[in-house]
Amino acid sequence: QVQLVESGGGLVQAGGSLRLSCAASGRIFSIIAMGWYRQAPGKQRELVASIRSTGITNYADSVKGRFTISRDNAKNTVYLQMNSLKPEDTAVYYCHLDRYGGDYWGQGTQVTVSS
Repeated sequence: QVQLVESGGGLVQAGGSLRLSCAASGRIFSIIAMGWYRQAPGKQRELVASIRSTGITNYADSVKGRFTISRDNAKNTVYLQMNSLKPEDTAVYYCHLDRYGGDYWGQGTQVTVSS
């Protein structure tokens, strides 16, 4: 199995920054991509950013230019640097790992942006 442990969420004022981390452990092989999703109250879970094993990244239009996804292969960790945060970024952020044979989710970390 795969375990994903997220950290770095919290409360920040609009315009501020946060960095989320997701450490993967277990049967982490044949990874296709890792990414971050978020879910706000009353809304569907949506993709925020992803990074493929090739290094290709993908971002939701709403976060382009503000968020950056990166990874440290030696630490099996993926990061989400979030700058210029807005109240509409408030959500529970989930780490996701997609590999051949299945996909996995972290437990989620709350990000709250106050106006």
